[in-house]
Amino acid sequence: MDEMETFRDLLVKQVDSLQKFFDTCKDTFSTEKDGDGSESPNSDHKMKEQLAVAAAQAFDFRGEALTFKTTSAGVLIALQHCLDIISQREDLWRKKLEKEVEKRKKIEELYKGSELTKQRPKLTIMSGPDYEEGPHSQIGEEEFFDAVEAGLDKLDQEQLYLEKLRQNSVSEGQTKAETHRLTSEIERITMEQLQYAQSGVEDGVWTLFAEDGEMRMYKREEEIDGLAVDPLKAVHTVKGVTAREMCQHFYNPDVRFEWETTLEKMTVLERLSDAACVVLQVHKKVWPATQRDALFWSHLRKVPKDMCRDAHDAWIVCNNSTEHPNFPSNNGKFIRVGLTICLMCQTYLDSSEENGSPPTRDNLTCKITYCAVVNPGGWAPTSVLRAVYKREYPKFLKKFTQYVFEKCRDKPVCF
Repeated sequence: MDEMETFRDLLVKQVDSLQKFFDTCKDTFSTEKDGDGSESPNSDHKMKEQLAVAAAQAFDFRGEALTFKTTSAGVLIALQHCLDIISQREDLWRKKLEKEVEKRKKIEELYKGSELTKQRPKLTIMSGPDYEEGPHSQIGEEEFFDAVEAGLDKLDQEQLYLEKLRQNSVSEGQTKAETHRLTSEIERITMEQLQYAQSGVEDGVWTLFAEDGEMRMYKREEEIDGLAVDPLKAVHTVKGVTAREMCQHFYNPDVRFEWETTLEKMTVLERLSDAACVVLQVHKKVWPATQRDALFWSHLRKVPKDMCRDAHDAWIVCNNSTEHPNFPSNNGKFIRVGLTICLMCQTYLDSSEENGSPPTRDNLTCKITYCAVVNPGGWAPTSVLRAVYKREYPKFLKKFTQYVFEKCRDKPVCF
């Protein structure tokens, strides 16, 4: 606007100068005429003299004309610049409008998607156990793991109520027999797991993934049909308990609710003997995973002395998945977990026994070897499963061994 005002002042000044020149010329011609309107003989000479005087007093006409052209050109340039600025602002507002329209479309799509998500459970709740987890699940791996982790934390808080849940949870066995259809299988798998537990982890195929004090946990990454079924082997040492005490608490169904916090219900389907039984366990649901159950036989036995010569004694508990005609797998809302678990414990005494004094809990050291292969069944992201294993296995072993120590520390030593 300042430039426009300057141009305006210049133009007004130039127009006034031109008008003044033209007025002078007009006055000179009008005064040289006769009374009758005819020009006198001396008029030409006088007119030339007056024009010469007026020209001497006037301005440079050519220079003013050039200045006028330049000024008018400057005005046009300034106007064009203003129009360009207006056009740019219009483009800017048009782009903003397009962005707002695009944002509105995205928000409308997200709103429609959220409405469909809210309606989805009502529409497909009866579609099967793999509704909430599966290859086509809408839940990402990070959200899946966060949900599982939050559910596990909630289960830890429910541990205070385990005493109430334990009552009336374990039923009496339905059958008891010296010879059973599972006897040969139990013998074979238990001895295989004993040899597996006694083998070392120095062959290069095991990877250390957790370490806490005396506890070391190793794994091998394996997948079956796209599911992570990583074999696990843990080595731990606990003071003040014997191998038998550790294994009896791990085997005994009557005390399982005291240390297994993920159980919702457990039923002993068959008691093969005092040291063997068939168990059906229903685990608590952890959203968004489908609820799991496990059907397996469990066997407790003392390891022969010739298989553990360096230890005072050794015991083993072996759990392995099996089938039962009255409880088929994946029937209803549960997914059946496949498992093979072995807990081998060895008792070591210090030199006080050699002096003839009876062993006390201060003289006891229990070496624990825990092996597990678990197939979760169904479908879940591999990265989520491995993250859960890494978190839960060390916590379970530490919690269980501490539980056994607290239960036995005021009781007589039991070999």
